Amino acid sequence: MALGTVTAPHELRFDTGRICLDLLATSHPEERLGSVDVLSTWITGSGLVPAGTPLTHADDAWPSAFRELRGHLARLVRDRPAPGGAAYDLALARVNETARTAPPAPRAVPGDDGALVRRLEAPPGCAALLAVIARDAVDLLTDPLARACLRQCEGDNCPIVYLDTSRGRRRRWCSSEVCGNRERVARHRRRAAALTRA
Repeated sequence: MALGTVTAPHELRFDTGRICLDLLATSHPEERLGSVDVLSTWITGSGLVPAGTPLTHADDAWPSAFRELRGHLARLVRDRPAPGGAAYDLALARVNETARTAPPAPRAVPGDDGALVRRLEAPPGCAALLAVIARDAVDLLTDPLARACLRQCEGDNCPIVYLDTSRGRRRRWCSSEVCGNRERVARHRRRAAALTRA
């Protein structure tokens, strides 16, 4: 997929179990947040804003700000350096600083069918959306049970980190359909090759 051509939410990852981890997944297998349009698709697909929320005010600085937060999250979640290191301390300070901003204010309004739906009080700013992700990261990093469920995908060269909430905590891959299927195909090929040599 060419940089900046994602147009449908299904082309992005929303299956890691946390919105901050979904943001981390936007760098694999290539940069996914290369344009405002793709970022807007990710913002809506991730549930940061209700469907139909206009993001026409987003500008070229937004993707850079989301990638910057993603880099700090990677240092805290994926790299997991020991606290006290300069990179760790800087990343933690930036995530905490980002979390201080007030998130977008939601409200319940009657929808077309009369059922209540979620809308935002006003178009969300970049800092407010980043705050939602940073707060999710703070919740994740300070919850010992959630931290114990963090897993790195066992797929070849897959850096995706996810929350393993499976029964028995035996999930091995970020996606059974993607990395899991690759592993099963590779295992089948190894067995077939062994049989032809025998």
